[in-house]
Amino acid sequence: MDFLDIAKKRFACRKYTKTKIEKEKVDKILEAAHVAPTGANCQPVSLIVIQEDEGLEKVSKAADIYGAPLAILVCSDENKAWTRSYDNKNVSNIDASILTDHMMLEATDLGLNSVWICYFKPDVLAKEFNIPKNMEVINILAIGYGDAPIQNPDRHVSTRKPLSQLVHYEHL
Repeated sequence: MDFLDIAKKRFACRKYTKTKIEKEKVDKILEAAHVAPTGANCQPVSLIVIQEDEGLEKVSKAADIYGAPLAILVCSDENKAWTRSYDNKNVSNIDASILTDHMMLEATDLGLNSVWICYFKPDVLAKEFNIPKNMEVINILAIGYGDAPIQNPDRHVSTRKPLSQLVHYEHL
């Protein structure tokens, strides 16, 4: 499958089977995160991989993970991220997002589904997983074998604004 096919096939899946994900597939998803770029290669992101029922129950106290058998807490240390000197823009969230996107697309390529979750209680996750004060959970990536209708890969033609409104050449 080429990149655009993978990107078009991916959708936010909100219902999963209970089937655990094979270790080889989890390893490939994590490798996709490992090769993802970060600002100035500072690598401020840490991943907490949760597959056991006890851990998934802890995550469920903070967020709806839709029954996914795998949840990855994507955390970042703002103190380790690159900061643009001109305006002090810290790229910690951007770095975490790039890793998440790499994992999400690799999961799709492996025949899995996922949903990127930002609606969660950060204080609950921090307590349940003993996350240090210098780390922030940026998002949760829930992954599994989907038990929801597959979305049409050509849906973007009608669900996204046209390229003519998205893309601007030489000026906004």
